[in-house]
Amino acid sequence: MLIKVMYQDGKIGEIEPYQLDALIHSSKIKKFQRSGKWVTIGVDPIREVRENYLEVPKRQKFPKKAKKRE
Repeated sequence: MLIKVMYQDGKIGEIEPYQLDALIHSSKIKKFQRSGKWVTIGVDPIREVRENYLEVPKRQKFPKKAKKRE
């Protein structure tokens, strides 16, 4: 599902969800649509922009290590 965004120059476009954090962080967009309503960056609450996109999610479970045999 694409996200509708408004760029700084007022042009409207659609982006893939994975692009949103980078565009917010780079200040290339001033608004995006969430649940059919426009969200203004710097005015409305938004999720935190993650600096490290490869960060392991907090709730991800890791496989247990195999016990060493002696």
